[in-house]
Parts: sequence; C-alpha cells; structure tokens
Amino acid sequence: MGRRTRDDMLGGAAVAMMVASASALSSSPTSAGHRRHRRSPLLLPLAAALLIIVISSFWSSAAAAARAGAGRNVITHIKGFEGPLPFHLETGYVEVDEEHGARLFYYFIASERNPAEDPLILWITGGPGCSALSGLLFEIGPLKFDVAGYTEGFPRLVYFEDSWTKVSNVIFLDAPVGTGFSYSRDEAGLNVSLTGSGRQHHTFLRKWLTEHPEFASNPLYIGGDSYSGYTVPVAALDIATHNTGHPKLNLAGYLVGNAGTDDRYDTGGKVPFMHGMGLISDELYEAARAGCGGDFYKTPDPANARCATAMMAINMVTFAVNPVHILEPFCGAAVRAPGVSSIFQGYGGDGAGGGRRSMLVQDDVGRPGFFEKKRLGLPVECRDNGYRLSYIWADDPEVRETLGIHEGSIGSWSRCTMLTHFTHDLTTVIPYHVNLTKAGYRALVYNGDHDLDMTYVGTQEWIRSIGYPIVSDWRPWFANRQVAGEEGTQLRSTGPRSARPCWIDGPQQQGSSDELGVWESAQYIL
Repeated sequence: MGRRTRDDMLGGAAVAMMVASASALSSSPTSAGHRRHRRSPLLLPLAAALLIIVISSFWSSAAAAARAGAGRNVITHIKGFEGPLPFHLETGYVEVDEEHGARLFYYFIASERNPAEDPLILWITGGPGCSALSGLLFEIGPLKFDVAGYTEGFPRLVYFEDSWTKVSNVIFLDAPVGTGFSYSRDEAGLNVSLTGSGRQHHTFLRKWLTEHPEFASNPLYIGGDSYSGYTVPVAALDIATHNTGHPKLNLAGYLVGNAGTDDRYDTGGKVPFMHGMGLISDELYEAARAGCGGDFYKTPDPANARCATAMMAINMVTFAVNPVHILEPFCGAAVRAPGVSSIFQGYGGDGAGGGRRSMLVQDDVGRPGFFEKKRLGLPVECRDNGYRLSYIWADDPEVRETLGIHEGSIGSWSRCTMLTHFTHDLTTVIPYHVNLTKAGYRALVYNGDHDLDMTYVGTQEWIRSIGYPIVSDWRPWFANRQVAGEEGTQLRSTGPRSARPCWIDGPQQQGSSDELGVWESAQYIL
C-alpha cells in the first residue's frame, strides 16, 4: 500500500537475531573443519533462555514504543499522486495526554536539501481546529491539488516546487486534540486551553525527538499562521522555560504569519486597512475616526451611537469583500450578511462563547452541491474548489490506510472543526513575544498585504507597541526576480545574544522557500 512501518522492520530484525543466536549456540565445529549441528544439554537451555530474554526485551520495547505513539509509517506512494513521492513522507501519532488517551497526528516531510543539518519546523495551522493538511496542501507543503484540471472523480496531486520543505524539515501537526485526524480516547481529553495546548506541543516534540534522535541537534522552530499566532509563542515559551528533560530541545526561534496576537490590534487595524486599500471612502473613514474617539485600538463604548453608526455604514459597503484575500472572489460559502458583527465581531469574553476564540471559517460541507464543481459554477481561483477536493481525498479508505489512520478514531474528516471544548484563556500574547525575544530567540513575523482578517496594519502596530528600535528600514525583497513585498527589522540587544524580529510584508501570505532559507540561515543578523 505504499508504506511500511518501522515496527515491521524491527520485528523482522528481532526474529532474525533470535534465530541466529539459537543456531550459533546449538552448533559446534568438527575436526574436519565442517560444522554440524548437535543437541547440547548445556547449550540448548541457554539458547532457549536467550530466546526468552530477547523476545521479552523486544516486546517490552514495542509496548513502550506503542505507549509513546511510536511506529514510523514511511509513505513512498499515495493515492492521487503519479509515481513515487519525490520526498520523504512519514505519518504517525504521538500521545500527549496518557490519562485520557489524547493523540496528535502528524505528517513529517524531510528537507529536500540537507535533512541532517537543515532546521526542523513544527507547523501548526490556525483555527483553532484547522487540519495540518491545510498547511501541507494549500500553504507551505510540497503537494497541491490540480484544481484547474479537475472535472470529476478522484483528485490529482501535483508536486509544488516552492515548498518550505526545500530548505527545512517540517512536521505538520493536527492540533489541538480533535483537529484533523487527532483524537482522544475519552471526551475529557478534548478539554484543552490555549496554554494547555502549548504544553501539549512541547510534550509532542519531546516524544517525537526521542523517537527521531537524528533531528535532536537540528535548529528547532515553531511556526504557524492565523489563530496560531497565539499558539506558537505560547508553545515556544513553554519550551524555553521548561527545557530540562531529555532530549533537550534545540529551540532557535519561531515564526508567525498573518497572526492573531491581541484583540486590540487584530480588530483595530481593520478600518485603517480598509481605508488604505481603497475599500471605504475618506468620508466614511473620518466619520468612524471621529465617532470612535480617534483610536481604533481601544474598544469603543457600546453606548457610543456615533461609533456604532459609522461601523454599520462601513459594514454595508464591505460585506461582500473576501476577508481572507480582498482581491479574491468571495465564493462557495455564503456571503456575510451586512451587520456590525460581520467584520468587527469580538472574538472572546462573551457569555455564549465561554471565553472561546475562533478565526476559522468552516466549509459548508452540508450544502447541496458542495462537492460538485460544475453545479456550483465557481471560477478556478475560488479557494473552495481546492477545499472540496481535500474532503474527497482525506475520506478515501485507501488514503486513510496509507496514512495509518487508526480505524474508528474519527468519523468524517473535516478541514476545519469547531472545537467546542477548546478554551481561549489569553487575551494577548505580546508579553510572550517580549520574553522570547529578550531571551535571544529569533522571530519572524510576516503578513500578506491583502488579508482583512489579520491585517498588516494591526501587525505593525503591535510590533511598534513593544518599543524595539528599527535597525533596518523598509526595503524590497524579491521572489522569482520580482519584487514580492517589503521588509524591515527591529532589534533588541540582550547582552551576548541578540533577538531580531524580522517583519516581512507582501502579497504572498506564506512567502517563499528562498526568503525562509535566507532568514533561517541568519543572514539577517548584523
């Protein structure tokens, strides 16, 4: 089925070793120089004892590996891709909550350049609750769906040349528990908070590196986008402050893209962004600025009728804009109804939400015709086209068998799941950024410049709030010999080590492998 497990190989090796040991102990040389087997009253019991010891040792190790979620599932062929995969792919589970049997599922793709020395990135897709397949198939991974060529039947996968796996080893993780193929034996294992998920990511890495010691010395980075702008610094700081176990994690830094950070800036940057991008008029902008007290980064008074009226007017003229990418058609999912909450909805703290926060948009899988491209008549550039193909692919029995999905662990796969048991227990992670960069860890913060959900305006504003001086002004950066955006750098000196949060802006939300490689190689450091 295009895969083989490490346990299969270990089992064969153990049996061969036991047979060889018994054969050697039950034979003796003859004077003629030949070997003949004869029963020895002394050696045969010893051989039997050795067999028992070896068998006992092997199964004890296997049981321990199973408890840790081990068992490498190396995949060479996958349904939908023609021929052998041109990269190393491995999948598996790691148990992060033994009491409740919570297991996180991962896809590991080794660097196509130099896996022994290239950095190791743990990639956490946003949501919370969006599968690692979103990151792998739609963002930074080496596989994409052939959306333009799809008409019907099973979707075709194609190789993506500009993957981050060109320069890095990447673990794509289904997290928190309940995301993608990750699951819990007990329902109580689904009760995870933002800070708790950070600890589980730490546990995952420690167990994964125990099973993959060949990567223990590689520089380690934690990365993610959207809601994972909260998760990543929380996980990174948990590692940085509790890095006492074995193996010691070689944390080098972290990276976040189009990242949620703090409600004040995540929401407050929207109106200035819309004005700067020409989505609202000068008159509307000035009315909102005056009505809301001139500061969009402070929560407006609910009783402020002037502010509410201005925000309603802005919503009425922008409700049909795609918030993920303002130049893309807003298709597939239902267009947002005009209203105050459609763009400026508060994410946390309301009674109904119980402190939960979510940035995910669930796919409308139940809508008639969701899986029928021709019936919907959507243009190729609609993201929903690729999203629909991911459901067909991930729910295919052969694909699940190849991936090594535990039978009965989940029902139908979902690209983004509403995690009703997840608790957003932090209102800001800016202090986490400060603590990490003061400690000398490297940070990369980047944004696409057409994202209305997580605007580059809000990102720049929270970075400025830290107070780090600018040491490198804006300058263009290039991808494929074309200007792809602008970059700037702020520096905080901390004695013998310096942290350099590097800010990148451009139309590509995920950047390119070239730009990532330059940052990872520390060429930005003065």
